[in-house]
Amino acid sequence: MHRVIAAFMAVTSCASIAQAQTAASSAIAPSEQIFTLERALALAGGVSPSLAAGSAGVQAASAGRTVAGLRPNPTIVAETENVAGSGDYRGIRSAETTVGLALPIELGGKRSARIAVADAQIDRAQIGAVIAVADLTLAVTQTYIEAAAAERRLIVARDQAALAAEAFRAARVRVTAGAASPIEQQRADVLRINAQTALDRATRTVEVARGNLARLIGQPVNGALDIAWFDRIGGFGPTQPVSAEGTLALAAATADARTATAEVRLARSQRIPDVTVSASARRLEATNDVAAVFGVSIPIPLFNSGTAAVSQARALQTQAEAQRRMAVLEAERSIASAQAELANAAASARNAGGPALAAASEAARIARIGYAQGKFGQLDLLEAERTLAQTRAEATDALSAYHDAEARLVRLTTPAPPTGPR
Repeated sequence: MHRVIAAFMAVTSCASIAQAQTAASSAIAPSEQIFTLERALALAGGVSPSLAAGSAGVQAASAGRTVAGLRPNPTIVAETENVAGSGDYRGIRSAETTVGLALPIELGGKRSARIAVADAQIDRAQIGAVIAVADLTLAVTQTYIEAAAAERRLIVARDQAALAAEAFRAARVRVTAGAASPIEQQRADVLRINAQTALDRATRTVEVARGNLARLIGQPVNGALDIAWFDRIGGFGPTQPVSAEGTLALAAATADARTATAEVRLARSQRIPDVTVSASARRLEATNDVAAVFGVSIPIPLFNSGTAAVSQARALQTQAEAQRRMAVLEAERSIASAQAELANAAASARNAGGPALAAASEAARIARIGYAQGKFGQLDLLEAERTLAQTRAEATDALSAYHDAEARLVRLTTPAPPTGPR
């Protein structure tokens, strides 16, 4: 079952989130293959304790159904009467020994009611196993996004550090030539130190992010992450009608409501007393004769008639139905929010990573050339570099938000497994 869940995760989740890697990735030699999201999901599916727990839950529920279908065990009855008394009953001369079987007979449909509860619990366990897959997929995807964003920020930090070092050299040349004030060199040196500090911080962030991903997949992350996938913005059309039908959240709440309904039926069946019938053979010591003994016992529901248990089960059923309605509202609200966030993040990522980034890059390039030639002042260069760094950071943040919203929307709309009568 664990392998089935892992396979389901690798197929369904990867297909919806990491649909296709770039053609360049497929052309890379196996030894140089980048560490893709698909691979991370497949590795996590094989080592995740949450999937093992979900699989064990399904096995336990299946075993519970077997237990629910078992009938009561018979009882061996053995007793000796008229012994160790006085007079004629002294010793065992008048003993009467009875040996037989007593068999409880369930009435009121208790066995079928137990089986109905067990069937509902199996459905809930299966849904829980798929929820574990979806939650793990979301966790791995979000961790991968964080790591990819950290690597993208590291690339930006390296570029900024290199540019700051070049700007410092240009300022030193201008100051040495007497074409600029020494304060420009000092200002450029401060910027160079700050850029190096940012680079060190980005390096540590990448190490932490890759370490978190390695903990989820159970092994070190070797190779570069798929930055091409991170930079790609998938197509998105008009917002789809929001509906909770078929989602895992609604399926789980519905399964809980079905279980509660089955529990009400079971509680009602418990109100009907069971009958125990017995058949025995009695041997009379005095005459060495044997006689048959038959008996029937019926409990009297004097102190516990079962009404309190039925009231409790009905209250739990009402609670489960209310929670199911709440699940519908929450699922539709979350889906609508995720759709809006996905559309907004996609638009922001396209703008920040497209025309805005191109314009900022060109402005910074011109400012660098002009400053080196003495045509622009240092403040113009610094402003252009600041704008470029800010635009690149906004583009990375927008891409991270886009992929995160996409992953959350996939989690919210993951289809529930089919359930039904057995």
